Amino acid sequence: MALAGAPRLILFDEPAAGLSPAERRELVALLTSLPAHMSYVLIEHDLDIALKVVEQVTVMHNGRVLKHGTPHEIENDAQVQAIYMGGKH
Repeated sequence: MALAGAPRLILFDEPAAGLSPAERRELVALLTSLPAHMSYVLIEHDLDIALKVVEQVTVMHNGRVLKHGTPHEIENDAQVQAIYMGGKH
């Protein structure tokens, strides 16, 4: 429905919540196939999904910005790993 009006920006609030593994793969495929001129903001607790589909990541912890960077930088950050990934991911 959100794509029907050809928007330039879409806000996604936890789109993976409640999805099966197969549906999560479809979500990743959908997000990565969006046209380059279309921007989106993704709020997602599933870092495995979020890190696959975004160019920049802002990680929040206790209501404050903890880190900001590329998916690679965030995935390899020791502090993010300790808090959100249970150690080395």
